Formats: sequence, structure tokens, C-alpha cells
Amino acid sequence: MKRILLLIGFVFLLLSGRVLAAPIDVQYNDGIYHITLSGDKIKKQISFVSSSNLITNKEAHNNAQSLLTINTGFFDPNNQKSISYIVNDYQTVEDPIFNENLMTNPVTRKNLRNILNRTEFRILDCDSKLKYEIAPHNSKLDFLCSVRTSAQGGPQLLPQLRLEEEFFIVKDEEGNVIREAASVLQKTPRTLIGIKSLDKGAQEVHIFIVTNEHPMDIYESRDLCAKYGLDSAMAFDGGSSTSLDYKKIHVVSTQESGDTGRALKSFMIVNKK
Repeated sequence: MKRILLLIGFVFLLLSGRVLAAPIDVQYNDGIYHITLSGDKIKKQISFVSSSNLITNKEAHNNAQSLLTINTGFFDPNNQKSISYIVNDYQTVEDPIFNENLMTNPVTRKNLRNILNRTEFRILDCDSKLKYEIAPHNSKLDFLCSVRTSAQGGPQLLPQLRLEEEFFIVKDEEGNVIREAASVLQKTPRTLIGIKSLDKGAQEVHIFIVTNEHPMDIYESRDLCAKYGLDSAMAFDGGSSTSLDYKKIHVVSTQESGDTGRALKSFMIVNKK
């Protein structure tokens, strides 16, 4: 009788949608790691953090005793300052306007409005309810919402690609690309993140770590996110910055044995609690 009741209870949970996949699911296929973050609880465990000095993804992972760690925003390796906004615990911890190399360079200064308004991944606190959002930095927040934590990167991939709007490419009057940033048109490793809407307002985060075994340009990256039915998606810093640590998985873009990876500025971590 007890066994029958347990079986009935399990079937009921399945039918009610309360038996969910693991909060962190990592799959690997053809050189691409596909990570899915599910459920409401994990929203409280995600933080975007920065380091005062450049450190590897592995160091950030170990320092935070994180469940999962990936690289996020752009930075200047020469002065070790961020080119991306980072917010943690409702406070802006990295602001690119304090990066003197960015502010004094004549090319970036001329296009500063586009750079500062690049796309970011946010976790919003909306009257004590957390939700994910991908949007340009200067986009308005919904009423009663504040940014709990966020990391800027770019470009936005979905619902539309924003290459020129975010100063990742510049075209001449004939439509020819005359300037390219972050190797967006080249096949290279990538760190991508997106949001998928589910029934009853639920959301999933999908992360793709595209390794050297299957490098992609930005258009292929957009198509990969669209293939999985994501509503919105964006890129973080890629190329040699592409990094992932999860359990015994340690991925850096070079994939060389013993390589600890590039020293980086900012990270997405999933805390244990």
C-alpha cells in the first residue's frame, strides 16, 4: 500500500510540473558545452563579480567556492580596468567611465555612447520576485524593479543582432565593414548566454561555451541560440577569454593540457547557497 501511495505521489508531481530537471545541467557535443540553469531557487545563487586584479576563471571559481563559473565582461589588459558595467548586490562595482584608456582614446571616445549602452544580462528584483533580462544598459527598468546583479558584454544576438549599434562593426557609405571589434566576424571561441521563456512565467538560462573545436562567428552564434528557441541572447567576451569551470570540467579557449587560461576581470558565479 505504501509503495502504491508513493507511486501515485510521484505521478502527481510529474503531472503538476513540480518534478524539474537538475538546477545545473551541462551537456557537451561537437566542441560546444551547453549549460542550462533551471528553477527559481538558482536565481538567488547567481552573482556577477569582478576582481581588483586580473585572475583566471579557475582562480575566481576556487576563491568563490562556486558551483559554476564563466567569464563575462570586456576589459583592458593594459590597465586591468573594465570596459563593461558590472553590478553585484545592487551596487555598480565596475564602471567603464573610470577606464581612462577608454575615455581618452579618440576612436572609442567618439563612439562612447554606443559602447556604454552595450547589452547586459541582468537579474532583476521586482518587488522581491527575481527575473532574468537581457537588454541594452540604458534601457528602462519595469516599475518596482531594480538590478540585483548584472554583467555587460555584447553584442545582443536575439531578438536582433546589434553589431553597429554597439560599435562592434563600422561600415562605410557603401556598406563595407571598415572596423571590427572583439573578432565578431571571425571564427573563434565564444561565451554566449540567453533566456528561454517557459510556461507560467518561468525562465531558463542557457549558456554556450563554444570551444576551439567548433569556433563560430557572431552570425553562427546567433543561429545557435535561435536553434534552441531562446527569446533573447547575447555574447560575453570571447576568444582567449572563453572559460568554464564546473565540477571536474575546466575549459579555456586554447584547450592545451595544463593551461590555466587567460587572466580576466569579471565572472558569473553560481554560489552553493
